Amino acid sequence: MDVKKKSGINHFQMPLHYPRYTKEDYQHMPEWMIDKLLAEYGLPAIGDLANKRKFAMGAFLWPHCSSKPTSHITTSPHPA
Repeated sequence: MDVKKKSGINHFQMPLHYPRYTKEDYQHMPEWMIDKLLAEYGLPAIGDLANKRKFAMGAFLWPHCSSKPTSHITTSPHPA
């Protein structure tokens, strides 16, 4: 992460990779690690551990569209 001060304004550069933690990862992640992750993305680490976890999960977890992925690709060499 690259944060520089120019004329009193913080400039944020997005980290190269989006975090790939699961909900379970966030639920067991130590506070220092959540603080570091939020800081890497320029997000506030405010409140107690429960609030930080909830905020991190809201910021980085995406709701699943469906329980089963759909695909239009068939594995059969011949169409049915």
